[in-house]
Amino acid sequence: MADLRFSINAHSETPARTMVKARNFQIIVDEPEALGGTDQAANPVEYVLAAFAGCLNVMGHIIAKEMNFELRGLEINIEGNLNPARLFGKSDVERAGYKEIVIELKPDCDADQATLDKWVHAVESRCPVSDNLQQATPVKVVVA
Repeated sequence: MADLRFSINAHSETPARTMVKARNFQIIVDEPEALGGTDQAANPVEYVLAAFAGCLNVMGHIIAKEMNFELRGLEINIEGNLNPARLFGKSDVERAGYKEIVIELKPDCDADQATLDKWVHAVESRCPVSDNLQQATPVKVVVA
C-alpha cells in the first residue's frame, strides 16, 4: 500500500494557546491556568493521550471484526505521569515526556479471555499512535 500523509497547520494565539487546523477541523490546544493558560481546551500531553485513545478505539473495532466477534463498545482509560522540571528548565535529569503510560481497556463483548488476549496484542501492535509512542520516530525540527 502507498503511504498516507497527514499534516496540520498551527499558529499561536497566546503564549499558552495554539489554534490547530487539521483537514477541515479546528483544534484548540491550551494549558490550565496553573500553567499559564486559560483552561479552554486540553493541553498537548492530554491530546497525546486522547490521540492514543482514539487510535486504540479504531483498531479495537477493526480487529474485533477481523476476529469475528462483536465489540459493542470500548471504554478506554489512560493516564501517565511526567516530571515538569525539564519542561520549565529546572533540570535535565529526567525526560520531558511521560515516564509511563498506563492503559485500561474495557471491551463490551462476549469474547473469551484467550480471544481478548490475542485481540489486545493485535490492537497494541497495529495502532499507529502506539507505534509512534513506543518506537523511536525520526523527527526534524527546522526554522523556516
